[in-house]
Amino acid sequence: MSEVKLAAESRTEFGKGASRRIRRASKVPAVVYGHGTEPVHITLPGHELQLALRTPNVLLTLDIEGKTELAIPKAVQRDAIKGFLEHVDLLLVKRGEKVTVEVFVQTEGELAPGSFLLEHVLNTLTVEAEATHIPESVTVSIQGLEAGASIHAKDIPLPSGTTLAIDEDAVVLQVLSAQAEEPSDTEGDEAAEA
Repeated sequence: MSEVKLAAESRTEFGKGASRRIRRASKVPAVVYGHGTEPVHITLPGHELQLALRTPNVLLTLDIEGKTELAIPKAVQRDAIKGFLEHVDLLLVKRGEKVTVEVFVQTEGELAPGSFLLEHVLNTLTVEAEATHIPESVTVSIQGLEAGASIHAKDIPLPSGTTLAIDEDAVVLQVLSAQAEEPSDTEGDEAAEA
């Protein structure tokens, strides 16, 4: 779990024009909400936020005009073509509080020898963890698995203090047998003529 400190500024201007001015100044408009409080509109430094968001489920320590708040990214809007940040929604959290997040599923090991394909039915796993101890990912072994084998959510080892927040029988990974393509009729006719 990585924690990044960012200096935030309160903002009072809203709307498309104000957001464009903020982005031209290399900053990102954001909203912080949660714990039954009124949403707080802030501006964050663009480059530092971009670097922080490279880590999944990063914990942000925000200094909002002298007041320190902990938050996690809830929704990130990016420009579809250029990829720069347009807006970020942040959820307030407290140390010791449990939050529900999605973590990436990584695999280790190799399938049994043969023509098998590994299908990722779910790329992420929804878990509940303490806000300051969110795992970046979970790892499961696929060593020696053959066609027909599947790994369910309950089969994936989770770090201590982390629990599943989805159906434990949900299929996360499954192994399929690779099937060779049958030649089309035109290919068969061409081979016969040759």
